Amino acid sequence: MNLPKEFLNEIENILADDVGKYISLLDRPYYRGISINRLKATPEKILPLLPFAVQKTPFYRDGYYIPSDFDGVGNLWLHHVGAYYVQEPSASSAVPLLEIENGDYVLDLCAAPGGKSAQIASLLGGSGFLWSNEIIKSRANILLSNYERMGISRGAVSSCSPEILSERLAGYFDKVLVDAPCSGEGMFRKNPDAVNEWSIEHTVSCSYRQLGILKSAAECVREGGILVYSTCTFSERENEGVVEKFLHDCPDFEPYEITDTNARKTRYGNAVRITPVEGGEGHFAARFKKKGNTARIRNVYSPKVNIKKESRRLIEEFLDDIFSVRPELEYTLAGNKIYLLPEDIPPLDGTGLIRAGVFAGEIVKNRIEPAHALFTSADPDKLRRVLKLGKDDVRLKEYLGGKEIDCDGEKGYTAVAVEGMTAGFGKCSAGRLKNKYPKGLRV
Repeated sequence: MNLPKEFLNEIENILADDVGKYISLLDRPYYRGISINRLKATPEKILPLLPFAVQKTPFYRDGYYIPSDFDGVGNLWLHHVGAYYVQEPSASSAVPLLEIENGDYVLDLCAAPGGKSAQIASLLGGSGFLWSNEIIKSRANILLSNYERMGISRGAVSSCSPEILSERLAGYFDKVLVDAPCSGEGMFRKNPDAVNEWSIEHTVSCSYRQLGILKSAAECVREGGILVYSTCTFSERENEGVVEKFLHDCPDFEPYEITDTNARKTRYGNAVRITPVEGGEGHFAARFKKKGNTARIRNVYSPKVNIKKESRRLIEEFLDDIFSVRPELEYTLAGNKIYLLPEDIPPLDGTGLIRAGVFAGEIVKNRIEPAHALFTSADPDKLRRVLKLGKDDVRLKEYLGGKEIDCDGEKGYTAVAVEGMTAGFGKCSAGRLKNKYPKGLRV
């Protein structure tokens, strides 16, 4: 790999004696990995179902290296049910620095395509609330699709500039993550085009943008809360340089030391770096704590306001037909669309909101057509009708391909679960399941 001379000069200062080892690794296959989604099942259940061997990564409790020569990891049925997220191993290193606790309210400010949001949701374990934002609308829609696949119910997806979001959501979050757009030096092995696009001028422009995003994110953190800044580049200009300027410009934040790490230490105790030498493609992360100790701002939401009696009856009958035990979420109606939401959520207006909570279904001519997300976010043990498939059942491939399949059971909307993990749903009648798996997801 031919690297720009200016980049080599900079990486020599960063890696010192390890620069030769780094360069020798550039012509070897890049690291690949997955992160297990505990909203669906534990690693102990999922890992034996994989058609390849894995090795634990040192960066995240549920992160695993996968073989570099295995094709189609995103086409496996386990991927379709949201059992894991395909994620470059070092990219999983930033989220653990947030120290997620049960009930935390967390903002992932630059979230698409959704790997770090998937980690956060898995660590929250169905508690608290996750807000994931992506300024580019097309990428935000991909983020939403991953939300649904992973079964994230207590969350929101928006497409809004960080500046606007910081105005609307100031002080609402215990933890905030900024995985900032960068020059991508950590992607050189995975994406050779990144080498051709690299320039010092680009790293400079990135650093200005990153500082602005980080300052916006800081507004959303409550007193005593944690802010983590990460990139997938090595550049000190975009990493340590941004950290220095942020701490200078935002005196209400202080460095929060990182002690337990398998990453490369930097000249700051609150920042670390990962390169191929450490077993990942490339990541930098720094964390800060906001001074003080004030609880996050709370917003008690009343989702049932202004829902007509007839609509309320229709929705409750629908939910009781689908669930044997309803989710701990409240329903609301927007037009003819039904959503399930937690009661205590940040304000939604003016945020470029795409989706909050779970899209449960739509009222169509005095009946309700269920949504795919209602089932992918559900625990199959709490549903009334479930078609249970094993991983080797021939109907599994047919279902994921959009075909009708045999269905023993009572008439009605029925979840399809594979090895105990919901993939979607269909409508069972006369021993056949009419397939409702979304066309855009079929294989």
